[in-house]
Amino acid sequence: MVLGEDERDLAALVVPRIGGLRDTGDPWEPYQLYDAGGAVVAPVSVFLKDLQAAARPATTQHSYAMDLLRWFRFCWAVGVPWNQATRAEARDFSRWIQVSDKTVDRTTALQPGTVNAVTGKASPRRGYAPATVLHSETVLRGFYEFHLHAGTGPIVNPFPLVRNGRAHAHHNPMGPYRNERAGLYRPRLPRRIPRHIPDEKFNELFAALGSDRDRALVAFWVSTGARASELLGVIRSGIDPGQQLVTVIRKGSRALQQLPASPDAFVWLRLYEERMRGLVPAGPDDPVWWTLRRPYRPLGYHAARAMFVRANETLGANWSLHDLRHSAAYRLARDPEMPITDVQWILGHAHLTTTQIYVTPTPGDVVQSVLAHYKRQAAPKPPPQPAPGYRAESLGILFGDGQ
Repeated sequence: MVLGEDERDLAALVVPRIGGLRDTGDPWEPYQLYDAGGAVVAPVSVFLKDLQAAARPATTQHSYAMDLLRWFRFCWAVGVPWNQATRAEARDFSRWIQVSDKTVDRTTALQPGTVNAVTGKASPRRGYAPATVLHSETVLRGFYEFHLHAGTGPIVNPFPLVRNGRAHAHHNPMGPYRNERAGLYRPRLPRRIPRHIPDEKFNELFAALGSDRDRALVAFWVSTGARASELLGVIRSGIDPGQQLVTVIRKGSRALQQLPASPDAFVWLRLYEERMRGLVPAGPDDPVWWTLRRPYRPLGYHAARAMFVRANETLGANWSLHDLRHSAAYRLARDPEMPITDVQWILGHAHLTTTQIYVTPTPGDVVQSVLAHYKRQAAPKPPPQPAPGYRAESLGILFGDGQ
């Protein structure tokens, strides 16, 4: 289809949820995308193998495959084979994903976008989040770039880069240079300050946890700043109570890194281990975190998230596991004796500018600061005092007693 001709009616377009993504359990091919007939979509499998060769973990392959599944469902709905897609299909897909509502299997009593009274966070919207749209555009452009070089796809990438123009034509000299080679169909992502859990709310949330395992997990998350998946992947040999260190595998680089944790986290961990003694394997290469009911299985992300959701429900809150990482970063960055470069190392950020967002004051901090300013202004001013070194009797002779 040529741009400007035979415009399709996206308002009437229905994208069926056909096909899917299966977890194979095979380390050589962790995920397979299949079509409505159950057949494996070979172009996606080849692309995922290329990602694996580039040392992308299985979690990244899963994320990329979900974006590709969304795109293939759109292509199946409009009747265009993936290798015949043009910029028109890419444009319409970008419009569709930004405007249409996503289909979810679960229901909630809250209306999408409702602000939680406890946390101040809005519930998920009906449509796809801007970050999802951005990630999808990047993945699809890379998918077609791969097949373009392999000679198995269209000779023109349907997801183009920005239109040609003078580089940095509107650059602000006071700001950093941005990458001008961004995708054409990329919406602007609003800059948001990460939301941390205030100390008083965290104490209430911690008290609502139902087991020593859950308390140990939350204590580690909020003191190490590790991602949820990083901490859940810790093995027993990665725990060093004597040095107060826990060894995690970083999500991006896959490097081993020791992170310091708070003493109370190890106390809760010890109580949890005593509870599970003799019930689960305890070898040096065995997982630390297990389910609490038979049959005992290594604790996965979705089970840990369900635990945290239950604690949230007792407070009427909607904190997420990632908010614990934000809270750890906020606490560390607000310590005047903690160098920001140390915070960067703890969080595993590649760029210091990513860590610096945590030194940006939150709305609550600004409100408290301004209220304290008004209180200081209203307080009576103490009389000015002489500089140190002057004798009181000399000042009395000069200004008179009582002045």
